[in-house]
Amino acid sequence: MLRINLLPIRQLRKQAKARNQIISFATLLAFLCLILGAVFFLQSTKTNNIASQVTKLKAEKQKYAPILKEMKNLEKAKKDLEHKISIINKLKQDSATTVHILDEVSNTVDSKRMWLKSLKQQGASLSLTGVALDNRTIAQFMDKLKGSPYISSVNLSNASLTKVSGRNLKSFSLACSIVTPQKKTPETKK
Repeated sequence: MLRINLLPIRQLRKQAKARNQIISFATLLAFLCLILGAVFFLQSTKTNNIASQVTKLKAEKQKYAPILKEMKNLEKAKKDLEHKISIINKLKQDSATTVHILDEVSNTVDSKRMWLKSLKQQGASLSLTGVALDNRTIAQFMDKLKGSPYISSVNLSNASLTKVSGRNLKSFSLACSIVTPQKKTPETKK
């Protein structure tokens, strides 16, 4: 006798296999959603912690802002003072140089043979005008000025004949360059 199985076993197997695949996929999807939820929770917790740290740091920054502003103001004031001190030191040096130059010029003038009408100093240049008895007196005056440690070059700008009290005298103009001699530091014996 022959037995015929009328139950659709193949279809049942296919349905069971499909059901198992769907259940596996749903389980995997649920597990994946659970993992993603956990990651999202951890990330949101980290984000909240970082945000709270940022607000704390901003509050601390605001707390130190007046101190930082005061420090910047002090640095600016320090730079201003350093600039003023350098200007004062330069003025002291220039005034000392001017005194030495006036001393050098007054010591080199031969008061019996010449006199100065004007002396003008602008920066590192010195202009002299005066009257002398003759060209030789002007040349001697120029040579003496060249020997000064404060005057580096002496150039005759103009020399002309002038009548003063009925006498023919030489009027002259000189242009000089001013230098500040270097201070010599004492050598130490070893």
